[in-house]
Amino acid sequence: MTDYGIISLVPPLVVVAIALKTRLSLEPLVIGCLVGFIIVGKWNFFNAIIDGFTKVMKNDLMVWVIMVCSLYGALIQLMIRSGGVKAFGEYMLRFVGSRKKSLLTTWGFGTFLFVDDYLNALTTGTTMKKLTDHYRVSREMLAFVVSSTAVPICVIVPISTWVIFIAKLLEENQLVPAGKGIASYLGIIPYISYGWIQYLMVPLVVMGIVPMIGKMKQANHRAATTGQLIPDNSEEFAVDVAAYDESKPGSIWYLILPVVVLIASTVYFDLDALKGIIVTLVVTLIYFSIKKVASFKMLSESTIEGMKSMLFALVLLLFSYLLKELGDQMGMTQYVIRSVEPLVSKQWLPLVIFLTLGLISFTTGNSWGLYAIAIPLVIPLAHELDCNVWLCIGAIVSAGAFGAHACFYSDATILAAQGAECNNFQHGITQLPFALISFTLTCLVYILLGYTIA
Repeated sequence: MTDYGIISLVPPLVVVAIALKTRLSLEPLVIGCLVGFIIVGKWNFFNAIIDGFTKVMKNDLMVWVIMVCSLYGALIQLMIRSGGVKAFGEYMLRFVGSRKKSLLTTWGFGTFLFVDDYLNALTTGTTMKKLTDHYRVSREMLAFVVSSTAVPICVIVPISTWVIFIAKLLEENQLVPAGKGIASYLGIIPYISYGWIQYLMVPLVVMGIVPMIGKMKQANHRAATTGQLIPDNSEEFAVDVAAYDESKPGSIWYLILPVVVLIASTVYFDLDALKGIIVTLVVTLIYFSIKKVASFKMLSESTIEGMKSMLFALVLLLFSYLLKELGDQMGMTQYVIRSVEPLVSKQWLPLVIFLTLGLISFTTGNSWGLYAIAIPLVIPLAHELDCNVWLCIGAIVSAGAFGAHACFYSDATILAAQGAECNNFQHGITQLPFALISFTLTCLVYILLGYTIA
């Protein structure tokens, strides 16, 4: 790996700058990746592009993401076409009598789906649109609640795909014995400050304790006064809602049963979301066939349409993974950690970890890859400075959670936008002020923890 130093920061900064200037989603990622390939490839520019795409498409994680997201899209389309989503929304309207309650119910529903952030973002947004639309909640606000629940709950509840991944890294780096990663993660949870703060930010915003500000205030005003709930330029995230047979009324069980089976099967297969969604699709198709929800042909067409509905989101994810791969190839994370290492003391180490890695995660949309690089570098640094290792790892997890939540083109942001049928730039820019409030509070917490228990 060639050390590109400060130049490694150029591609993600280009993406952020263009996104803020143009308010576009895909184009900034494409341009940022091209800039990165020019830096890395020089005169072999085209070979660098081919090699980059080939490496990402051969990556096991990218293949897993494509399969999981496509199949999630198929399941969601089946639940929509069956009338299950509509029936569930109408059923919930009996008990939810206000705008605030609709958003708090969304928060609670998302909390229940703690096993995986992809499952959480897509299912919660799709399911709750009927409920929040009734009270003229902007889709930007819905997406904020969804994403502010999906990522934080997955890092603070010790039964999720995130926890499995981080636990394995702890074992691989010999910080804990083999098989003890998840048990040890319990000691990290109190120090995942951003996860706790952002999760609790949702009810504070909904109840008005934290006021509406910036673009979110404008979006909510637009929805309340004009009835335009979906922001402009959200067509790519629209779900095909071709009518099912209205003579066959939908049932809430057409949504509840698939969701319960999905959670149960995912947990049963050691939090393997891919195995969980495959089992759930099979069970759902059999169940819908027995209940005569639709013809076999319509069920098949709905499955394919659901997979196709994820195409734009998957293209965004592909380029975000390319950007992450360029950062790894240029040694960006290693460069940043090396740069700050001589300047940091024991008391300030947790803050520095969160600040530097949080900014990297925000500009690259990279969380899990960041963990894989940063944890092996930070553990010996924490030991060298005699700093609390669990606190430092909590700061790393917080940094990744911040990036996944706040970055305009992270997988969590893209899928929350897909679930809420909202342009991902609009989703990102409207929730950014609240993410920055949580970021600032998290910095203060790590300063306090650095001087008390580090």
